[in-house]
Amino acid sequence: MTTERTTERTTGRGMGGIEAPCLSVRNIEVIYEHVILVLKGVSLQVPEGKIVALLGANGAGKSTTLKAISTLLRAERGEVSKGEVRLRGERVDQLTPNELVKRGLSQVMEGRHCFAHLSIEDNLLTGAYTRTLSRAGLRLELERVYHYFPRLRERRATLAGYASGGEQQMCALGRALMAKPSVILLDEPSMGLAPQIVAEIFGIVADLNREEKVSFLLAEQNASVALRHADFAYILENGRVVMEGAAAELADNADVREFYLGVSSAGRGGFRDMKFYRRRKRWLA
Repeated sequence: MTTERTTERTTGRGMGGIEAPCLSVRNIEVIYEHVILVLKGVSLQVPEGKIVALLGANGAGKSTTLKAISTLLRAERGEVSKGEVRLRGERVDQLTPNELVKRGLSQVMEGRHCFAHLSIEDNLLTGAYTRTLSRAGLRLELERVYHYFPRLRERRATLAGYASGGEQQMCALGRALMAKPSVILLDEPSMGLAPQIVAEIFGIVADLNREEKVSFLLAEQNASVALRHADFAYILENGRVVMEGAAAELADNADVREFYLGVSSAGRGGFRDMKFYRRRKRWLA
């Protein structure tokens, strides 16, 4: 598939001809306060068992897209005014967040949002509130999370508010995993974290995808690390999808390399040498 927008997205045959993605967003528009148009006909697909990256600068509409899918917009006086969201063929954009979690879709919010006054382990336990589990079942689920996040096992009794940023991100992701989701919406997991912690977080995401078969829709400003781990990617700009394609293809695309990875045809330059917007973005022409 090329990086240009094609009719594949409307026919549902994108990403290698997959007919029925586990998550499908179709031409959604989002309005805040009944006035402000934020998303303008966004469409995307998440195939079963794949990692899909949603890239773009700050304010491009990445977080809004995830909240539109998870129906969290209503808490911010936003609404999906057009289009639809389907989870395994079932339309879900009118469901509550609680109902979506029960159907296997969970979101890890930007900024982690751990319960600071609760321990790491108690934070994890809150993730299982939609499930009916025995004490033994809860212990098994906790052990499953600790398998992927051994650092959380060591810090299980620590108040989340005193944990590091990386530990809080692991806690938020582990809490989502406690709901046993098949799809996770992950919003800006690298925000405010050191490079080695970002690498660790993305390594865990890759493990969960490979071993647990969890599909991910990953919103991220750090295009380099996201494209390294994703199977497919969409680029958002000003509330619309401007480019899409296999992650490896986008990583080699000249426009993406210059405007999102900071690498021109002459190679990566320093800040003083960079000529911003030397070449006009062809998708905006």
